[in-house]
Amino acid sequence: MLDYFTHKFNPNQITLVMTILVKNEADIIEANIKTHNSLGVDAFVIMDNDSTDGTREILSNLKDEFEITIIDESGYYQQKKFMTKLAFLAKKIYKPNWIINNDADEFWIPNKSGSLKEYLNFKGGILRVDRFNMIPPLESVERENIFFDSIYEVSNQINYRVAKREDISVLLGQASRKVITNPYGLIKINSGNHSAEHIAFWNKKYSKDIKNYHYPIRSYKQFEKRVITRKEVLENFPNVKMGNHYRVLVSKYNRGELKEEYRKFIFKQNEIELLKKIGVVSENRIPFKTIIR
Repeated sequence: MLDYFTHKFNPNQITLVMTILVKNEADIIEANIKTHNSLGVDAFVIMDNDSTDGTREILSNLKDEFEITIIDESGYYQQKKFMTKLAFLAKKIYKPNWIINNDADEFWIPNKSGSLKEYLNFKGGILRVDRFNMIPPLESVERENIFFDSIYEVSNQINYRVAKREDISVLLGQASRKVITNPYGLIKINSGNHSAEHIAFWNKKYSKDIKNYHYPIRSYKQFEKRVITRKEVLENFPNVKMGNHYRVLVSKYNRGELKEEYRKFIFKQNEIELLKKIGVVSENRIPFKTIIR
């Protein structure tokens, strides 16, 4: 950890690595890697946690084109533990200046065209970035490429001042920030990649120049697999730190109500138009999706 103080930082020679923990992300993982490589990520350290949908095979094929280190990890999905492990492995292999601690359904896009490295040319500890949910219209639910149909950004997130209600979509609320970390001095990555512990605790910054676009809702099949993964974790680690929304979804799954719950995350076109009118949602055809499709 003390290597933070001895490590020399050269702003003209930045190495940027991305770590990703995946489990059944076949519909989006290739787009994720291609996008971030085009934006300046030099290498990827990816852990596959018992995927059964072809994710692991896709990663193997991508190794021929991109610098990817793949780790196979069996057992229950333990995000905090696994992401910390990936960060230290990335540091050992690639000696990067910065690590983006990523999920397969998140895309880190600079506000202006160019490389992510342009906004990482300083020696810091932790860099926090705003996250914005992307939502698909109801008409896209049955399509295979629902990820590409999600062109609506929750650009003006709602800060709810009332008790949480099941009939209000959590996708419209404030999405927690995510972090980019300097591996030198890193102690651990916390749950959800929302924060990290670093020896340079005073050197935490916020960047408005990079946005994290989050695609949490894709096909129902993928949605169900994600909930089942959390169900297995809760059954074996009942005291694990996990977002309450996942606990609610697991309860819905156990009662056979998950399909109805999934529909609550999808908006009809007239609802989207209303949200656009009041400034909560805006259309955002992020250019990277047309490039990689």
